[in-house]
Amino acid sequence: MPGTLIKELKTRTGKTLEHLRGTYAGVRTGRAHPALVEDIKVDYFGSALPLKQLGTVNIPEPRQIVITVWDKGALKAVEKALQASPLGINPRPDGETIRLTLPELTRERRTELTKLVNKYAEESRVATRNIRREAVDSLKKMEKDSKINEDDLKKYQKEVQELTDDAIKKIDAVLAEKEKEIMDD
Repeated sequence: MPGTLIKELKTRTGKTLEHLRGTYAGVRTGRAHPALVEDIKVDYFGSALPLKQLGTVNIPEPRQIVITVWDKGALKAVEKALQASPLGINPRPDGETIRLTLPELTRERRTELTKLVNKYAEESRVATRNIRREAVDSLKKMEKDSKINEDDLKKYQKEVQELTDDAIKKIDAVLAEKEKEIMDD
């Protein structure tokens, strides 16, 4: 039973880390990346669809994103969604495609982005600590119900803490990598 709990802890902390990486992919650095626009919701015939379901996203140059919309009737809706997005970039429609040119990041914007990625990392750390707390509570309940003894409880609690510490180190490493990417571009 505690083995299952430990396995679940590893899975959940892994998912937390993957969620953080996915969130970071959408944070704009100085370079263009498809993840910046793929999940922007577009109102398409009354449905909010992610942009990646309406066309292809290409990166022809380091600071340019080209979106080719499959349905020409959706071009205006995609353009409107891009204007309303938090990217702060004006789309340039070009017949069948939409071009986005990313401006250079200012020092202030880099600082804001660094604060934002730190906030996301802290949210991931909190989620990891909550997972640890739930696991420790489950272990204590097992000990109270006489499913494990006190020595096993201490052993499993130590293992849970080590897994949590490892997950937080990974979160910090991903954060450091993203901060470096933001500041160096």
